[in-house]
Amino acid sequence: MLSTAGILTKMQDWLTFELMNKDLILRERLALQRTILANQSTFLSFLRTAMYFAIAGISVDRLLELPGGHVYEYVFFAISAVVLVAGVVNYFVHKKKIARSEKHIGDYKLDYEGQDTGYSTQ
Repeated sequence: MLSTAGILTKMQDWLTFELMNKDLILRERLALQRTILANQSTFLSFLRTAMYFAIAGISVDRLLELPGGHVYEYVFFAISAVVLVAGVVNYFVHKKKIARSEKHIGDYKLDYEGQDTGYSTQ
């Protein structure tokens, strides 16, 4: 049978575990939110780059009167489309990975939980 000190120690261990568990879950959620924001920022970078290539395509044909300027315009538009598609694909692939990792928040056991603490339940 546990003594009063043993019961208090067990309660203190449980309370410490619960506080640590909540702190770890909060840290994981904040890290996940940063990852989501980084994914969105990366998508916006892809979008910005695609728009720069599209503007370059328009500018080459309009501002510079080059022979075969339409060819350069189409090349820049093609690069713009490829960058945009790559950005969209990248965004959704990473969004799916983030959603899969979100279900694991708080689904872990601390190292000391499985160790023998030396307390007897008799």
